[in-house]
Amino acid sequence: MISSNDFRPGVSIELDGGVWRVVEFLHVKPGKGSAFVRTKLKNVQNGNVVERTFRAGETVPQANLEKSTMQHTYKDGDDFVFMDMETYEESHLTASQIGDRVKYLKEGMEVNVIRWNEQVMEVELPNSVVLEVVQTDPGVKGDTATGGTKPAIVETGAQVMVPLFITIGERIKVDTRNDSYLGRESS
Repeated sequence: MISSNDFRPGVSIELDGGVWRVVEFLHVKPGKGSAFVRTKLKNVQNGNVVERTFRAGETVPQANLEKSTMQHTYKDGDDFVFMDMETYEESHLTASQIGDRVKYLKEGMEVNVIRWNEQVMEVELPNSVVLEVVQTDPGVKGDTATGGTKPAIVETGAQVMVPLFITIGERIKVDTRNDSYLGRESS
């Protein structure tokens, strides 16, 4: 059990039969009445965000999440096969279990798989990945870094907006949290 006074961003709790992660919290002590904690909670399974108010000191069950480091080894039909880096056991996960970050997943990548009651809650990719550009409009002499952007398709099939000077075959660094271009990768 965890007290609402101990809420911090990233803390996971069990609520209404699901796992919720605290995104924001605010301790409020009004002039009259008792103190309370106003929170913004994100459902780990489906990504829904709700605002919820708890009495100060109210206890709720803390979610017991298991985090294991796994390596994506290969794709088997529609399933993605991961190997646990400690036990060397293989696990098959579907694209829906991985979520929208599946577009940055490539073979050999290590990820954190988070489980609750033996059920996969989410797959955490690294914050940034280096990928090769396989399709984009050609760069034209005179295009600068301060100019506009253009769409580029990377080796995993994801589309990223890149500066005009990026060409096919270049390796770029992409932020997996917000799909943004971070820069060229030096070889």
